[in-house]
Amino acid sequence: MEDFAAVSGISRPTLSKYFNNPDSVRRSTRERIERALSIYDYRPNIYAVNQNRRRTKNIGIVVPNLADPFFSEISRVVELACIAAGYSPLLLSSHGNPAQEGQNLEALRSIKPAGVLLAPFGRLSERAEIERFGRDFPVVLFDANIESACEAFVGTNNAQSIDLMVEYLCRSGEPPCFFEMKSPTNPNANKRRNAYLESMDRHGFPPHIYQAKGDGWDFEVIGSSEGGRLIADGAFKTNTVLCSNDRLAIGMLSAAYKLGRKVGHGADCTLRIAGHDDHPFSRFTCPSLTTIAQDYAAIANLAATTLFKTLETDARPSERVETLFEGTLVMRDSA
Repeated sequence: MEDFAAVSGISRPTLSKYFNNPDSVRRSTRERIERALSIYDYRPNIYAVNQNRRRTKNIGIVVPNLADPFFSEISRVVELACIAAGYSPLLLSSHGNPAQEGQNLEALRSIKPAGVLLAPFGRLSERAEIERFGRDFPVVLFDANIESACEAFVGTNNAQSIDLMVEYLCRSGEPPCFFEMKSPTNPNANKRRNAYLESMDRHGFPPHIYQAKGDGWDFEVIGSSEGGRLIADGAFKTNTVLCSNDRLAIGMLSAAYKLGRKVGHGADCTLRIAGHDDHPFSRFTCPSLTTIAQDYAAIANLAATTLFKTLETDARPSERVETLFEGTLVMRDSA
C-alpha cells in the first residue's frame, strides 16, 4: 500500500480509509483512487490487513464433510451470511475424519479468526480440543451439539422431528422399524435412535432397530448393500422402515428397486421407506422420499447472527444458549 500511495499521490491513511469503506472518502478522492487502481491494478491483501487488526474480520467455518450435499447447502447459507455482514469466511471440510476437525481448528489459529462456526462430529469430536479452542476464540456450534462446549448451539429438535415422523407412519400404516449404521458417523444418529425408542413407547408399539455393518461416509452404498440384504432376508418385522438419514434411505430405495419390491403407499406396494433431513436429492428419487425437512436457512442464519452479536458486543456471553428448530414433515410417494 505504501508503494501504491507513492505512485498515486494519495496518502496511505486515505487509501486505508477507502479500502475499508469507499463511501467514507470524498467523491473526488474516490475517483482519483479508482483511476489509479485502473492504471496500477493494485489490490490489498485482505488477510494481511486483517492480521494487523486487534480483531480480524476472518470467520472460520468447519463442517464434517463438504461432499455431503446437506453440509454443502448449509455451509453455503452460512458463508453468504458472513459475507453479507462484512466478514471474510474461510470454509474448511473435515472430510469425514474427526482427527481432521482438530487439525482444521489449529489451522484457523494462524489467521486469528474473529470467531468460528463449527458443525462438529458430536460424540466423535475431540471435546477437549474444541473446549480449548473455544477458550481462545468465540465458537458457535450448529447442526450437532456438544453439551456445555462453546458459546451457543443451533440445530434441529431431533426428538420432535422423529416423533412427528413416527406418529405419521403409525397413523398411515404399519409402525416403522428403524434402520441405522452400527457405528454411525452422522452426528445426530444417536439422538434420532433414542427419539425413535421414546416415540414408539409413547405410541404403544415395540421398537425394531436394525443396524447396518460398515462405517464411513458412503451412506448410499451402505443403505443399498445392507438395506438390500435385510429386505431380501425378510428381516424387517413390519413393512415400514424409517432410516436414520435420507442418504441411507436413498440407498435402500435403490436396493428395493433391484429386488423388484414396489415402495410406496399404494395398494400394490409392499414396502414403505422414510428418511430424515430433506436431502437436496430426496424429491428426485423414484419414488420421491417422504422425510423430515430441517430449516437449513434458519439454522445457518441464527448460528451466524449469534456469533456476530458476540463479536459486536466484544463480550463473551455469561450463559450458553441452545436453540432448536422444529422439523417439518414432507409427505411424498415413498411412505
